[in-house]
Amino acid sequence: MDSAIRKAETLIEALSHIRKFRDKLTVIKLGGSAMEEPEALKATLQDVVFMETVGLRPVLVHGGGKPIDRAMAAAGLQPRKVMGRRYTDDDTLRIVVNVLLNEINADIERRIRDAGGRAVGPHRGAIHFLSGERLTLPGPNGSPVDLGRVGNVTRVDADLIRDFCAGGIIPVIPSLALDADGGWLNINADTAASAVAAQLGAEKLVLLTDTPGILEDRRSPESLLTHLNAKQIEELIRRKVIDEGMIPKVEACLDALKAGVRKTHVIDGRVRHSLLLEIYTDSGVGTEIVLE
Repeated sequence: MDSAIRKAETLIEALSHIRKFRDKLTVIKLGGSAMEEPEALKATLQDVVFMETVGLRPVLVHGGGKPIDRAMAAAGLQPRKVMGRRYTDDDTLRIVVNVLLNEINADIERRIRDAGGRAVGPHRGAIHFLSGERLTLPGPNGSPVDLGRVGNVTRVDADLIRDFCAGGIIPVIPSLALDADGGWLNINADTAASAVAAQLGAEKLVLLTDTPGILEDRRSPESLLTHLNAKQIEELIRRKVIDEGMIPKVEACLDALKAGVRKTHVIDGRVRHSLLLEIYTDSGVGTEIVLE
């Protein structure tokens, strides 16, 4: 009986959050162990189906860095980084598109259906969610640095995504965009998720990572910083508390906030049901980032 009562109390705690976020769009970026570990992925997608069932409108965005690296190694291709970004030539692009569309995206759709939900990914010629243009970075001498078929998102088909969400269907969006000529572009997944959240005017952007959130001391999970604003983030970057791979994630959060997204979250995708714990409980489990 005590166990049943605790479960009921948990549902009551969630009730105010369910009411608050009903019919609101939340963009969730899948990455890291949340995609690599089958049980973690299963729990995450169960969370997503639960969210849709109780009226929140989840939108999934995913990359696929590790599976792409494995597929490139199997094809005898060596990943190449330019200024910290994956250079994407035509051979690499073919692998990226195949892994993201035909393997990861199709698998996530199937798993959502197995969990009792409905999902839809992109289908070239009929459905695609993101449009983009090629990205160049300024080099040391000021001249542009070519990254191959790497791009930025210029347009999100927000009406299409909203229509799917209104129909109880979860959009599953790979970090790929089509350019003006109909060719694929490889997009950083954090950047893609931020652009989707911004152009949808989403309530939340949630990034699943392989850390508990933003830590004051990365060796100590107990040093988790549960709530940060933009000014505090900038100070943590200056002090190098936030560095390396976490920088593009917090920059994606800040870009989304500046575009009107109300709150962003960095949470641990390795923790079972971390999505529900962050959104539907009073204490949360990760780092919440707001503008002010």
